[in-house]
Amino acid sequence: MLDIKFIRENAQAVSLHAEQKRMPFDVDVLLALDDRRLSLLKRVEELRKERNEIADRMKSALPDERPHLIERGKALKDELAASEKSFEDADKAFKDAMLKVPNLNHPEAPVGASDADNKVIDTVGEVASLPFQPKSHVELAEALDLIDFERASKVTGAKFYFLKGKLALLEQALITWTVREMAAEGYTPMSSPDLARDEVLVGTGFNPRGPEAQIYSIENSDLSLIGTSEITLGGYHKDEILDEASLPIKYAGISHCYRTEAGAYGRESYGLYRVHQFSKVELFVFCTPQQSDAMHIELRRLEERIFQKLGIPYQVVDICTGDLGGPAYRKYDLEGWMWGRNEGKGGYGEITSTSNCTDYQARRLNVRIRRKDGTLEYAHTLNGTAISLARALIVIMENNQQADGSIKIPEVLVPFTGFDTIG
Repeated sequence: MLDIKFIRENAQAVSLHAEQKRMPFDVDVLLALDDRRLSLLKRVEELRKERNEIADRMKSALPDERPHLIERGKALKDELAASEKSFEDADKAFKDAMLKVPNLNHPEAPVGASDADNKVIDTVGEVASLPFQPKSHVELAEALDLIDFERASKVTGAKFYFLKGKLALLEQALITWTVREMAAEGYTPMSSPDLARDEVLVGTGFNPRGPEAQIYSIENSDLSLIGTSEITLGGYHKDEILDEASLPIKYAGISHCYRTEAGAYGRESYGLYRVHQFSKVELFVFCTPQQSDAMHIELRRLEERIFQKLGIPYQVVDICTGDLGGPAYRKYDLEGWMWGRNEGKGGYGEITSTSNCTDYQARRLNVRIRRKDGTLEYAHTLNGTAISLARALIVIMENNQQADGSIKIPEVLVPFTGFDTIG
C-alpha cells in the first residue's frame, strides 16, 4: 500500500495513476475515512487518559468525593466502550479502502488501457522457417502420448493434465537446470509451501476471497492455495527488520501454482497455455529503494538468458499501466514464439514476467530495513518468473519439433534428461 501521508500530499497524482491502472478510487472518501478514524482515536485516547486519572484519584479520594468519581467512572466505561467500537469500525473501513489503492506507475511505463497498448521493446532470436506444417504442442503430445487432458478431466476437471513419460522427465530437468542456473547467480533455492494465510496473500496484493478471487481457498480455514511462490516468498520476512548490509536478499522459489481462472477456452488458451495447476521457479528479491531499479534489470536479464540458452525466439514487452495490476510499479513480459497460436500460423505468447513493486508489498507485510545509521524504512520487493513449466514446455516442444513429429531437447537440458530426443 501507499503511505497515507504521501496520498494526502499527492492526492491528484495518486488518483491519476490509479485511473491509468484502471483501478480508480475516490481519494476524497479515503481521506475522509482517515480523518474520522483519527478523530475517534483522539477521543478514545482522551477517555482512556481520564479513566486513568480517576483511578489514581480514587486512591487518595476523601469519602465525600468517592461517589462522584465512581459515577463518572461508570459513565466513562460505557462511553469508552462505544468510542472504541466506533474507532474499530472506522479503522477497518479505512484499512479496507487503503487496500484498494494501487501502486504508482513508473514514469516510463506506457500509458494504456489494455494489453493491446503494451510496447514491444526488443525481439531476440529468429523464428525458424520450417519445411513442413508445424504442429501445436497438443498435436505433438497426442501423437507421442505425452499429455493426457481427457483422463485428468475425469479425475480433477477441465484444464488439468497428466504429463507422461519423457515429457514428465523434461519438466523435472527444467526445474533442476533452472534452479542451478539461478543459484549460480546468488539466488537461494527455496522449496515453498503451496498454501499461505489469507493475510499474506492480501499483503502481496492478491485477493484470496470473494467473486473476483483467482485463488483456491480452503474451507473453514484462513489458508489458500498459492497462485505463485511470490506470495510465500514475500511473506517469508513478514514483520521482520532486515539489516541494510544483508541486502539484496535473493530467492528462487520452487512451487506448484494454482489458478481458478483458466481464461477463455479458445485457441489462445489451447493446451497447457492456461491451466489450473502448474509448476514454476519464481525469483523474489528484498532490497533497498536505491537497489530496486538495478535489480529489475537483473531479473529481466536472467529471464532472457534462460530462454536464450533454451534457444527460444522471444520478444520483450514493456507492460502498459492498464495491464500492470495493483502492486507493480513497472513490469516486463517475455513472450515466446508458439506455433500453435493464430490457427497454426504462429505468434508470441507470454512465458515470463518480472515486476518491481517498490515498497507497496513491504508496507502491507511490514518488512523494513534498518539502515547503518539505525533509521528504519520499508524494503523494496521485486519478483520474476525464472521459468513457468507449462508454458516453457509449449515453446520447447513447438520450436524444437522435427519433420517426423519428434521433439529435439535443448542441448543444455540433455545432461539432466539423459536423452536428446522425444520421439
